[in-house]
Amino acid sequence: MTTFTRLDRSVVGRWWWTVDRWTLLAVGLLLAMGGMMVLAASPAVAERIGLDSFHFVKRQFFYLPVAIGIIFSISLMSPLWVRRLAVIVFGVCVLLTVATLLVGPEVKGAKRWLHFGSFTLQPTEFLKPSFAVVAAWMFAQQRKSDEIPGNLISMGLFVMVVGLLLAQPDVGMTLVISAVWFAQFFLAGLPIIWVVMFLGIGIVSAAMAYTLFPHVASRVDRFMDPSGGGNYQIERAMEAFQTGGFFGVGPGDGSVKTVLPDAHTDFIFAVVGEEFGVLFCLVLVALFAFVILRGLSRLLAEKNFFVVLAAAGLLTQFGLQAIINMGVNLRLMPTKGMTLPFISYGGSSMLALAFLMGMLLAFSRRRVGSGDV
Repeated sequence: MTTFTRLDRSVVGRWWWTVDRWTLLAVGLLLAMGGMMVLAASPAVAERIGLDSFHFVKRQFFYLPVAIGIIFSISLMSPLWVRRLAVIVFGVCVLLTVATLLVGPEVKGAKRWLHFGSFTLQPTEFLKPSFAVVAAWMFAQQRKSDEIPGNLISMGLFVMVVGLLLAQPDVGMTLVISAVWFAQFFLAGLPIIWVVMFLGIGIVSAAMAYTLFPHVASRVDRFMDPSGGGNYQIERAMEAFQTGGFFGVGPGDGSVKTVLPDAHTDFIFAVVGEEFGVLFCLVLVALFAFVILRGLSRLLAEKNFFVVLAAAGLLTQFGLQAIINMGVNLRLMPTKGMTLPFISYGGSSMLALAFLMGMLLAFSRRRVGSGDV
């Protein structure tokens, strides 16, 4: 049995003594719970659409070790190499996102996916975390030297990304990326007049999205007036939480997964509530909160400004995605197709979140000084 001591100077040995092992444990628990939830929720969905009962389970457990490998390998990197990787992934994902608009299949009125054999890739899932790191780099460069217009470059990249997302269209992801980018810009020292200006732009943009995109208006209208109908999935989700109570009806004994089309993805939190109960849901919430608060606490001692901005952006993105998914399931916000991190089924989602978490663990490792190495 291999053990690591503080005198171990190997790559893995240094990693073990500098990585945030508490966050690593919390992520491991989320991955394990996610596998259990997909096992509970997906067979009924697979049977309903004519697939093998364990079709989604097999695919999820195929991606699981790949995700673990991504988290581990990226967390070994220095901030410098993480930044380089993020730039490459960002560039590739921009090109792939353009490709989805040109050759991607249209599903439910949107072009967001590319098919590579049996694997379906959603490039924007990887665009989110990579853009957060690239934007942080630009903001940090602006602070380091006025010769590099980092703020303007970041704004230009932001406008490009938003344009690509709205062309698909994906308004929900646009809102998430916008919130993350604004939070990073604010931390980078955004002047108060710009804060007011961006908030105004955000309000106007939200009104325009409601006016220009019928599906957005429909979701907002149904949220504001539930009695108007068209809330089938939300109504079933709320019934699931009521049925589950505090302790749930038991693993595999729930019924909501037999009627919800997205029970294994967007509405898996409702399946958790029905079969495992509210107390288990609170454990999930606590794990998400722990990862975010633990990450922020690690940044308090960080001296590298780029690392602070990049990690803060990744934590904001991770937290927003969890909040949006659970909020939709609990009828606290309009419906938005967004997975619950590491819990919902989805290859692109899981691998992109592994990419995000690997970078976050790399940034939060204890290092000497404020350098990138």
